[in-house]
Amino acid sequence: PRPGGAGGARKKLALIFRASHERPNGAWHGYHEGMSNRVAVVPGSFDPLTLGHLDVIERAAGLYDELHVLVVHNPGKEALLPIAQRVSLIEQAIAERGVKGSIVVAAWSVGLLVDYCTDVGAQVLVKGIRSQIDVAYETPMAIVNRHLAHVETVFLLPDPSHALVSSSLVRQVSQLGGDVSPFVPPAVARYLDTGARGI
Repeated sequence: PRPGGAGGARKKLALIFRASHERPNGAWHGYHEGMSNRVAVVPGSFDPLTLGHLDVIERAAGLYDELHVLVVHNPGKEALLPIAQRVSLIEQAIAERGVKGSIVVAAWSVGLLVDYCTDVGAQVLVKGIRSQIDVAYETPMAIVNRHLAHVETVFLLPDPSHALVSSSLVRQVSQLGGDVSPFVPPAVARYLDTGARGI
């Protein structure tokens, strides 16, 4: 539940991207006048963004009135890309894919993840689940987040073609000079090919 840092003031980096696209027939799925918007957050380190991540983002955007894609700092991992670069690549990938919906891309570095949810009025966290190992890892955090702030967690299963691809695998392949284009959006592949090797 804690993306990084301890206690103290909560800080959201000033890195926000909005992509609003009209939904089919100009209507929100399941939205009726007088109801509050359904807001969800898809958190992750996205270091780098993979096609599996983008699949989850696109599907979640179709389920909620507003979706926040939140890049969080993971102190347990050595980062390949700076947070600002990850935000930029997510922006580009969403735009190039033509993902429909109201989407905010932001970064969060200090404080509890549910604090961000409270700040933006999100009731749901959306997590992509690739295996039973992911379920075992995410379930305790889901329970704690619900206890802390009444924020529910929704697990989305991946497209089978992306089920075995992780950011850590992409980092390893990229750093060894391999072709990562089958595993990441074009914007990420271009950046890794030209700018990130050797980081």
